[in-house]
This record gives sequence, C-alpha cells and structure tokens, in this order.
Amino acid sequence: MFRKFFFPGLLIVVMLFTMISPAIADDGTVEPLFPVYSTETGAMVDETPHLWFVEFNGLPTADGGRLTTIQAEKQSFRVKAERAGLEFSERFAYDKLWNGIAIEISPAELPKLFRIPGVKAIYPVETYTLPEPVENPSPELVSALAMTGADIAQSELGFTGKGVKVAVMDTGVDFDHPDLGGCFGPGCRVFTGYDFVGDAFNADSTSPTYNPVPQPDPIPDDCNGHGTHVAGIIGANGAIKGVAPDVMFGAYRVFGCEGSTTADIMLMAMERALDDGMQVLNMSIGSAFQWPQYPTAQAADRLVKRGMVVVASIGNSGANGVYSAGAPGLGNQVIGVASFDNTEIFLRLFLISPDDTPIGFGVASSAPEPPTSGTFPMARTGTVASNADACSALPANSLDGKIALIRRGGCTFHVKSLNAMNAGAIGVVIYNNTAGRFSATVAGTPAITIPVVTISNTEGALIDSRLASGEVFLTWTAQQDSFPNPTGGLISSFSSYGLSPDLNVKPDIGAPGGLIYSTYPLEQGGYATLSGTSMASPHVAGAAALLLQARPNLPAGVVRTIFQNTADPAVWWGNPGLGFLDNVHRQGAGMLDIPQAILSTVRVEPSKLALGESETGPAVRTITVANEGNTTVTFSLSHQPALGTHGNTFTPSFNANFASVAFSTNEIKVAPKSKARVNVTITPPVAPLNGQYGGYIVLTSEDGKVNRVPYAGFIGDYQSIRVLEPTVYGFPWLSVLFEGSFYKLGDFDWWFSMEDDDIPYFLVHFDHQSRRFKMEVYQKMEKGPDRYWYNAYDDSYLPRNSSATGFFAMPFDGFTYAGSSVFEVPDGIYYVKISVLKALGDPNNPAHWETWTSPLFEIDRP
Repeated sequence: MFRKFFFPGLLIVVMLFTMISPAIADDGTVEPLFPVYSTETGAMVDETPHLWFVEFNGLPTADGGRLTTIQAEKQSFRVKAERAGLEFSERFAYDKLWNGIAIEISPAELPKLFRIPGVKAIYPVETYTLPEPVENPSPELVSALAMTGADIAQSELGFTGKGVKVAVMDTGVDFDHPDLGGCFGPGCRVFTGYDFVGDAFNADSTSPTYNPVPQPDPIPDDCNGHGTHVAGIIGANGAIKGVAPDVMFGAYRVFGCEGSTTADIMLMAMERALDDGMQVLNMSIGSAFQWPQYPTAQAADRLVKRGMVVVASIGNSGANGVYSAGAPGLGNQVIGVASFDNTEIFLRLFLISPDDTPIGFGVASSAPEPPTSGTFPMARTGTVASNADACSALPANSLDGKIALIRRGGCTFHVKSLNAMNAGAIGVVIYNNTAGRFSATVAGTPAITIPVVTISNTEGALIDSRLASGEVFLTWTAQQDSFPNPTGGLISSFSSYGLSPDLNVKPDIGAPGGLIYSTYPLEQGGYATLSGTSMASPHVAGAAALLLQARPNLPAGVVRTIFQNTADPAVWWGNPGLGFLDNVHRQGAGMLDIPQAILSTVRVEPSKLALGESETGPAVRTITVANEGNTTVTFSLSHQPALGTHGNTFTPSFNANFASVAFSTNEIKVAPKSKARVNVTITPPVAPLNGQYGGYIVLTSEDGKVNRVPYAGFIGDYQSIRVLEPTVYGFPWLSVLFEGSFYKLGDFDWWFSMEDDDIPYFLVHFDHQSRRFKMEVYQKMEKGPDRYWYNAYDDSYLPRNSSATGFFAMPFDGFTYAGSSVFEVPDGIYYVKISVLKALGDPNNPAHWETWTSPLFEIDRP
C-alpha cells in the first residue's frame, strides 16, 4: 500500500504565503471592476473558481431558440444532477441572451458536474471587485472631453445625445444628483433601472461583510460611487457636462455598497436591459484573461445583433502582460475600450521659493494630511541620479525641522519616509524616477507621523536643481489648480493588452480613462477623480449616443466600424519622442475622435484585420471602401507601422520589427453612393518569434481626411507557446487539500481513502489560454497494459492564470465518464494524464497538444 506523509516543511498555506508589497499606482488610480488576482512575484495563488456557468446546446431565444425547448433542457439537467448526487445551489437561469444556468458547488463536487450529460460547456463565474475611490476635487471634465472632440460635437455640431437611451450596468446611479436629473422614474433622466443585489450584497468571500445572497429591489440607487462616476462621464449636465449631456439613463445595479459581484448577476442585468429597449449599454466591468466565448461576451454579441451598441472596458490588467483583455470586451461585436491618460490633472499644491512656483502633489496613503499653511526649509537626501535615495539610515538630526526631497526607487516608500522621519524631517516630498505622477502608500510599522506627498519627476528635478544652488523653502497652501499631465494622451499604465486568445484585434479603440473628474454620490461629496478603463468606456458609450442622434438609423454593428475608421493612434508611452506608434494590441484603432466619426461619409470594412499566425506566410486581405457622400472621393493608400511586443507573457518587451504592406493599387476613386475594393498584402516580420506585431492601413482623401484600419498578428507558430509552464513551483502537481488551506509539495507515495476531502487534487498552471483541457485516468496493472478509465474532466476555453505563479486546483473523486456513461474506478494504483489543446490548435495534430503524466497514487477505500 502507498502511504501519504505530512511534513510541515513541505506544506504551503496558500492564504498566508502571498507576499505583500506597497501599493503603487498612477495618481488617482482605483482598482478596477475586475476579478481579484494576486500579481505579486513569487506568490503562489489559488485561482480556482467556486461558481459555474452551465451552458446547454439549444440556441437562446435571441438567436431563434424555442423557449419550451430551452426550459426543457434546464429541467433535464436538474433531474440528471439530482440522480448524480450533485449538491448544488441554482442561482440564476437564462433563456434570452444565453442558454444556461449559474450554480454554486463546493470544489469537491466539480467532477460530478462534468459528468452530467446534455451539458455543452462549463465556465467559471468570475467575481468582480468593487474599487476603493480616490477623490481629487477639480472644477470640470473639459480636458477629457476635448481629447475626444466631444466638446466640438456639442457646441459646433449641436449633438447632445438627446432622446438616446443608455444603460449603465454598474453600482447604480445617484439619480438625486442634479447633474444627472435629480429624480428616478418616468419623466426623469434616469427613467428606468433595477437593483439586482441590494445594499448589503458582497460576493467577496474573504471580506468581513461577505453576504452572497442578493436582495433585489426596484430602486437602483448608488451607495458606492463608481456607477455615478461612469454615468456622469456619459451624460452629466449641470456643474459638469458629460459626453452626451441629454441622454436618458437606465441604471442596472449589480454591486452592493462595497465588495464584489459575480458574472452571473451581470448576465441577468444584460437581459433586463434588452427587455427595457436600451440603445447603448456601458459595462465598465469585465473578466480578465478570458475568451470571446465567455458567457457575458456571447450575450453581449447577441445584444448587438438585436440592435444595441455594447461598450465595455477592456480591463486594468496591463501589469499582467499580453493576452490579458477581459470579457465582455473581448466579444466579437463588442467595442472593447482601452484607456489613455487625461491631459490635465487637478491637484492640491505647495509653493517653492524664490518665486512661489506652484507644485501639484498627491498625498501618500497612511500618512497624515499636510498642513494648509506654513513655510519650511527643504533638504535633499540624494540627487536625480540616485537609485536608492534614503533607503539607508540618514545621519541623526540631519533633517531637523526640514522637509526632505527624496527620489523614488530602491526601497519602499515607508522605508524612505521612516529614515527621513528618524533624521528629524517634518515632511517628505517623493518625486518620480520615471515620467509622470504616481500614488504611494507609507503603510507599515512603525507608523509614519509626518506628511508625505508625491510629485512628478520634472517637478522633483526642478526642486533638486534649486537645492543644488542654495536654500529652498516650501509653503503649504489650501489651493488647487490644473497641471499638465506628463503622460497625457498616452496609453494608461493599467490598460490591458490584447490580442484575444483567438488572435482577434483587441482592444478596439481607446478613450480618456486616467484621471477623470466626474459626478459622485452627493453623500460622498458630489464629484471625484477616478482612473481606469472603467472611465474610458463611458466616453465611447456617450459618443455612441451622439452618433446615434446624428444618424438614427445606423445599425448597432456599424458604430464600431465608424469609430475605428476615424480614430487617431497615439505614440508609444515608453518614449514618445521616438515617434513610434503604440501597440495595436494595446490601443486598438487609437483615440476616439467624435467629430470625425459624426461627419465621416466614408466607411472602410472590415474595420480591423486579424492576421493570425505568420507561419502561413503573407496575409492577403480585401478591404471595401464605401463612399456615402455626394461627390467622388480619391484616396491614396499608405501604411503606418506600430511597435510590437515579445518575450515573457507577463512582462513583455517592445520591438520595432515592422511588417511590410503592399496594395493592389496605391490610389482609388470611389463614386458617390458606391464602393471600391482594394487587396492588401501584409508580410509579417520574421522575428522575434512568438511576438505580436501590428500597424495601420491608411486611406487619405484629397482634402486630407484620414481613415484607418488597424491590423495585428502573431509572429511564428502560435501553438509553440507553452501552456503547461511549470513555473518556479514545478506545476502541475499531484496534491492533497489539508485543513482547507494546505497543499502538499514533493514526490511521495500517495494513497487516498476517497472520503470527504481525502481525494487527490491536481494543481495546474496555465501560462496561456487553452482551447481544451482533458484529464484522463489510467489504472496501473501488474500484468498487461494499463487500463484506460476515460475522463475525469473535459473542458473548453480555459483562461490563463493571472500571474506566473497562479494555479487552478482540479479534484478527482474516483469517478470518470465517457459520453453518458459514468464509472466508479475500483481500488488500485492509478495515474492521471493531463492534455491541453493549445489556442487555435488542431485537435488532430499531436504537436498542438501538451501532456503531463502524474505520479502514481493509490485508491484504497475503507
């Protein structure tokens, strides 16, 4: 008999192992409405879901399915699940936009779920966190509106979105806010909506206020703020103006006052928005690392087919590398939106001598508020070349009565601030070591008891140069002002990368999302500055309302085409001075240009070119140019390359290896109300392998107007990307759950009683999204060939892990299945073979599969 040994030194407490480091973000950035994953290097993170979507074979009613057939499938599943002994709680059932149910089960019940016949697919129900807001008072939204030309669309073109119905699926809307109409119901600007969850709902199981039971009611008020902020960007009309100040709102609340929500509640809200006849839906929410086949993306695509423009944030997972875009923004018909930083930022300020130059600052969290008056001498602890400024103890009393100027980098903000405080400093000013502004926390032990503020690199260099020449005095003030944002107009650091796992071009377009001032619940001050792709998406939703007002009969699916044709690509955030365009798989078509979209009489289709793998050779595509105007237009065709990425999925590098482009003709004339076609041959770069490349097909008319089509592809053999990357922990593992938190490490003899939690778990890390995942069971025979016991799992469209050390845990309960037949394996010696079909892989090509065979283990039931 095999034996199972527990050595304390070889166990991991998953919840306690995660290493914590200070939070660092762009100034004003809040955490997005996206699944909570740890991204700390070296931290092993269990990302196994507990809620599941179960999809059935019949078409939903939105695609022509019969309601009686759909409901019969669900009832059949319930009966079969009961017979199989599946212990589950049904949360929601869906008929219109998606055919399936959402259920809750314990992890140990997961194998039973996969064995129930009649199930088309199973997907995790993601949990979405509710962000903590960072307020930053400012007088207006003008600078963000100017970036997209919304101000021109309103003042010069006369479009305000009047009469267009826009749905906001979020934390609700403070409809009492005067900028949003001041009331709720018929005749009000927020004329309809629904609260699907109630104030106390919180799906975050780690929260002390965990309360996963929804308590719906008809009033979608906002006690958090995120939804009110989003609604204000779309259509505030009062002290500030949004993109489309005369739209009508539907408010669909899917969050409580704090905590998290789940994707199954989102899907319910999407069906309600369809019933309410909304014309535009904004979802500043999403599930990172997913596929376009994820249920919320499928449902969103069906909404577009039914005539609703669907706009969704692409995600705030830029720090997690490429292929990190989220669903529903990944949907094939959805407008997935990236974020650009605002050109202006409104900040508190202090003055520096000798000329009272104003310096805008942010306050570090966990530090005391700075005073609003008083003048004090400054001292520097390093120079603009220091890499670890104030990271070591400073001479005693060297900063007595002074405010220390310290350069970022080399150690935590707490260490820097503590060293300055111990040297007698009465305040700390930390300046950036890269371009732009940032946020910081000085949380730690002992607590920091002096004010700590953050400023940009250029402001820090200015103060440093003055200190090098003599005395400098800082004067605290209560003033606020607008300051140029050094990263304004560039892609936001948090904005997610594409491509999608099926190599579609995502994101589709970008809009201002970094440092956006908008409405906020009256009880929380009325206005706030937040950052995220959550703030970029409503700019596009508002723009869609303006376009629909200008062209009421425009099909919903054409709105994205026009926006992409007329967008303006931005230069690379890493070094704007070089002039390279940023990655297509980071900014899509570029910055939204609302006036050009409204005035355009040209449509170029397709509006983006997904080129796939370069191993197939040059890509030949046909684009169609439609002239909807009244005069003949002559276009010249050209090509603008964009930077590519390569290297590690989680920390990509950048390159200037460009594709070459040839046209069947370099100039075309298109008569009024007619179309012309052009063949485009795009030859991808040959290196670096496994990189992503892209650029823009440019059509320039005689009067200088420009239309573009972004393209992107993969260099080499896409199936050469490893999925079952072992990581530093050597995944996959054969493992065991111990006291609900421990997983065993190492290669040992194993036996399992198959009672309660005494079952084997297989811990798998996915470095890339996988098309199919199978776990097959084999019995080791003393004589003759090993016996095949069929599947423990067979699943499709699995997301990648969020970090290089994340994993999914797959339990095996001693049962397997083949078709509708279920088998209980007898006692004996076993091993498991895990097989993963790579994204876009051919299931008949062995080279497109990866496999792993587990150590032997014994099943020995009492």
